Amino acid sequence: MTDEFDVIVIGGGPAGENAAAYAIAGSNRTAAIVEHELVGGECSYWACMPSKALLRPGQVLEAAEALPGIPAGPLDVEAVLKRRDSFTHNHDDSSQVDWATSVGITVIRGHGVIDGERAVTVDGTRKLRARQAVVLATGTTATVPTTPGLREALPWTSRDATNLHEVPSRVAVIGGGVVATECATWLSSFGAHVTLLVRGDALLKSAEPFAGTMVAEALGARGVDVRLSTAVNSVSRRDAKDTGEGYIHGGTASIETSSGVIEVDEVIVAAGRGPTSAELGLSVIGLEDGKYVTTDDHLCAQGEWLYAVGDINGRSPLTHMGKYQARVCGDVIAARAESRGLRGPRYTASADNGQVPQVVFTSPEIAWVGRTEKTARADGYDVEVVEIELAVAGSSLLRDDYSGRAKLVIDKATDVILGATFAGPEVSELVHAATIAVVGAVPLETLWHAVPSYPTVSEVWLRLLEARR
Repeated sequence: MTDEFDVIVIGGGPAGENAAAYAIAGSNRTAAIVEHELVGGECSYWACMPSKALLRPGQVLEAAEALPGIPAGPLDVEAVLKRRDSFTHNHDDSSQVDWATSVGITVIRGHGVIDGERAVTVDGTRKLRARQAVVLATGTTATVPTTPGLREALPWTSRDATNLHEVPSRVAVIGGGVVATECATWLSSFGAHVTLLVRGDALLKSAEPFAGTMVAEALGARGVDVRLSTAVNSVSRRDAKDTGEGYIHGGTASIETSSGVIEVDEVIVAAGRGPTSAELGLSVIGLEDGKYVTTDDHLCAQGEWLYAVGDINGRSPLTHMGKYQARVCGDVIAARAESRGLRGPRYTASADNGQVPQVVFTSPEIAWVGRTEKTARADGYDVEVVEIELAVAGSSLLRDDYSGRAKLVIDKATDVILGATFAGPEVSELVHAATIAVVGAVPLETLWHAVPSYPTVSEVWLRLLEARR
C-alpha cells in the first residue's frame, strides 16, 4: 500500500516545518514530514537555540562587570547548562510533534528517500506518494577534514560543543568562522583555556574586515590564544573513544601545527559543513547524490514537483533564511495546487540575493545585512562608504566600556544602502532596521526623516547620516 499526501517534506527542521505549514494553510490539503532524528531539526537541538543559551549568560556577566553597583561573579556553569537543556527540552521533540499535528501535518519517523517522481520510501519499506510536491529540507552536517589523525581522534563537532556536559580544561577550536568564534566565546566564559587555530589570516572572513579584527582582539583580551595563518598538520590522541555527545572523547590530544605543537583535552572542528544529500536517492531522478540541490527562485529543483529549502540548496545557510525560503516555497506549492498564477513578489525568493541579515553572537556582537564593501565592488557597484565609531548617548548608558563600529556601503547611482555592518555589544537589535532599509531600497534622503529615539544605540543612524552629509 502507498500512503498519499498532497505534500511530503523530507526533513523536519524549521525550514521543513514552515514549508509544510504554508503549503496546506487554510485548505484541506494534507502534508507529511519525514524525519529520522528530532522534529525541530539542527537549529532547535544542536545549533541556534543551545548555542545562544550558552552565550547569553556570559554576555550578561560582561555587561554587569562594566556597570558600577552591580555585583558580578563567575558563572554557575551547571545552572547555565540546565537552562540550555530547558531550550532543547532534553532532546524531547514531543512539543514540536504536537505543533505539527495541530496544524494538520503528519509526522513520519524514519529515513526518507526519493524513489521516483513524487515518490518517497521511508526506511526501505513504507511507500509515500505526493499529489502535489516533495520538499527536501535535510540541511547540512559538519565536515571533518582529512588531516592525518584528526578523524581517528574523534573530535567534537558543533553538536558536541553546543551540547557539552563537561567543560574541557584545554580545548583547541579549528576554524575561524561563526561557529568557531562563538564556541571560543562561551568556552572561555566557562573557564576553559581556548586555542583558536585559524588557517586564514583573519576571523569572520565574510564580514567587513574590522569585524573580525575586533572579535580577535576581544577574544585575546579574555585569554583565548588566537593563532591566525596556522595550519593543522596532524593530530594524535591516546585512548580516543566515543563517550557520547558532549563528553570528552578520550585522553590528551596532541596537535602539530605550523606554529608549534599544542596539547589539549578536546578538539572542536568548526571547519565548514556539507549538504546532507548523499542518501536521499537524488540519482534516481537525475540529480547528483551528495551535492547541494540547486533551485530556481520559486525554490523549485525539478519540474513543478520537487523543491529544496534551507541549507540543502546552498543559497544561504542560515535558519532564518531557510524559514524565509520555506514560506515562499509553501506559498508557491499552494498557488500551483489551486491553479493560481505566481504573480507578485511573495512567490519569488529575492532576499537571499544581496539582502541577507546575519548576527554573530560573539563579544562584541557582529551584525550585518546585504553586501560588504568588497562584495559590492565585486558585483560591479560604484560605492561610497561611511564608517564611524559607535559612540552615542545610548551606547554610553548601556555600559561604561562600550566600544563599537558601524559602516554603510552606499550605491552612488541610486543613493540607497547596499549593506550595513555593526560591531559592538547588543548590536543584533540594530540589524533589522538596516535590513528594512536595504530590502526597501530606502533613499538616504528619506532616512533623514526616520528619527531614532533618544537615548538609544539606534542614534548611530543619525551619526552615520551626519558623517556622510
